[in-house]
Amino acid sequence: MSDPFMITAISLFVTFLFMMGTPVLLIIFFWVVGCSFVLDLTLDNTGSEMLNVFKDGFALLAMPLFILTGDLINKSGIAKRLSDFAYACLGWIRGGLAMAAIGACGLFAAISGSNSATTATIGSMLHPEMVKGGYDERFSAATAAAGGTVGIIIPPSIIFIVYGFLMNLPISDLFIAGIIPGALMVLAMMVACFIVCTINGWGYIIKLSISRVIKTGIGAWLGFFAIGLVLWGIYTGKFSPTEAAGVTVGFCIIVAMLSYPANKIMGMDADTPIEEKSISSMVVVEGFTLTEIPSIVVRSAQISGILAPLIAVSVVMQQILSLLGAQEVIGSFVTGMGGYYPVLFTAMAMVFVAGMILESLPVTIILAPILAPIAASVGVDPVHFSVIFLVGASIGFITPPYGLNLYVASGVTGVPYFRLLRYSTMYLVSLLAVWILVALTPELALALLPNR
Repeated sequence: MSDPFMITAISLFVTFLFMMGTPVLLIIFFWVVGCSFVLDLTLDNTGSEMLNVFKDGFALLAMPLFILTGDLINKSGIAKRLSDFAYACLGWIRGGLAMAAIGACGLFAAISGSNSATTATIGSMLHPEMVKGGYDERFSAATAAAGGTVGIIIPPSIIFIVYGFLMNLPISDLFIAGIIPGALMVLAMMVACFIVCTINGWGYIIKLSISRVIKTGIGAWLGFFAIGLVLWGIYTGKFSPTEAAGVTVGFCIIVAMLSYPANKIMGMDADTPIEEKSISSMVVVEGFTLTEIPSIVVRSAQISGILAPLIAVSVVMQQILSLLGAQEVIGSFVTGMGGYYPVLFTAMAMVFVAGMILESLPVTIILAPILAPIAASVGVDPVHFSVIFLVGASIGFITPPYGLNLYVASGVTGVPYFRLLRYSTMYLVSLLAVWILVALTPELALALLPNR
């Protein structure tokens, strides 16, 4: 029998720890252990349930592989070549370099599947050049943070893998459903970027050169091939998401090994005007050697080592919440809103608020099993709802007080966190507009799915 007083005390205690900066993994773990004692659940049960998460979790193997893919893409030089192509296409527009950064985020996300990796890679690579090119440093950092939000929407996506695993949905369907909404997010942020840069007169403008577009496009063909390989394999059913992740990792390693000797002596004079040099020419070395692979794998394993335990302990948290009746309480509240749209927008509001204080993974693990069945009961397609849910969770990456991407961008650019908030507002508005559009138009998520 549960003790409401003790449960409340434990919840207040872990909330205090959260406000003091304790990692989310420890917060959930402390809450789970404390509530287990109150509910007379043995720690053996907690341990066995955490282990069961991974016993049959073949789909979860794609998660560490796509994390590794993101690091390999960055080191292999593929990301730089994709950025070069984006700049060649957009540099002739006011704010073109900033728009190219957003476009590069979309292209990078189409291989890496991670928001933080997208923000860190593009931010560290393009922020210095944007500042040299006449952009405000706060705006430049905020652009990298906002661009990274598509990292979990454009397939492949680590969080789609987790959502599909939890809700027993085909991960390949979720990947395909994220293509159009992810592209719309990129487009909307580019429009916001153009408006802000036009008002402030930021950025040099280069001449549109078809030859340069073709040249950089050819230079980036390996990146396009990697994107096409993943999407083709999943869409046609040739690969499962896990197999696609393994194939992409192998492809990136081969590319990097072949690229290193050819690019060892790349570079350009630092005094070369920004409008005359390509992004990839700003980088001294592309690719890596065989001896560097272990260090890259270790770095990716560190990230996986944080995410995997969080998934396991959050599954146990779901069970405890169920025993406490939390799912019934939330379910009754949301269902009580009425029909299709009241339930849908109430669920969206809950995801938005949760995203302001939590990372997308715990938001997904805690709320998705509660809200998805309710949405399905009023007629919302499960795949459509998954996209609605995760687009909302991705917006949380640039909403304070949490705003993970803002912290990542601040870390890689050196711009203080609170100085980014003003320039993330326009991007936030554009993403909210896309979110509402996706919620009201199921075809945007379901159009590319076979048999729909």
